[in-house]
Amino acid sequence: MRLDEVPQDPDSSYGGHSKLLYAVDEQGRYRGTQSAGWEPESYATQLAVAQLEEQEAQALAEWRSGQASPLKCLMYRYRLDEPALAQITGFWQWRIRRHFRPTIYRRLTTKQLTRYAEAFGLDVAELIRYQQELPR
Repeated sequence: MRLDEVPQDPDSSYGGHSKLLYAVDEQGRYRGTQSAGWEPESYATQLAVAQLEEQEAQALAEWRSGQASPLKCLMYRYRLDEPALAQITGFWQWRIRRHFRPTIYRRLTTKQLTRYAEAFGLDVAELIRYQQELPR
C-alpha cells in the first residue's frame, strides 16, 4: 500500500485514536503512517465483539444455573479466549476448561486464583467471593 492510499475512514472502534500502519513512500521504502480507521476492519471488529458478547451472555447463563464457574464468563468479558487465557496465566488449556467446572473452581487455591485475578485485572478477594456464592 502506498502512503497516499492509507485508509482514513474515521471509526468508533478506534475511540478517536489512530493506528500505526506501514506503507511505501515515493522512494519505495516502508514508512510508518497514521490511519484513522478502515471500514472493513471496523466491521470485522464489530462482528468479533458481538460474538464475544454472545458467548459472555451464554457463559453467564451457565454460571447462574450452576453449570459453569465464573471464569468462563470473565474470560469472555475481558475479551479473551482459552489460548490467550492459558498464555497469560501459564495454565494448560485443558486445566482452564477443567476450572470452568463449578466443583473444581471452588477448590482452587488462592495462588491459582491470583493468576486468574492478574489476568483479568481483578482483586483476588472478588474471585474468592465467587467461589462461595452464585451470582444474582
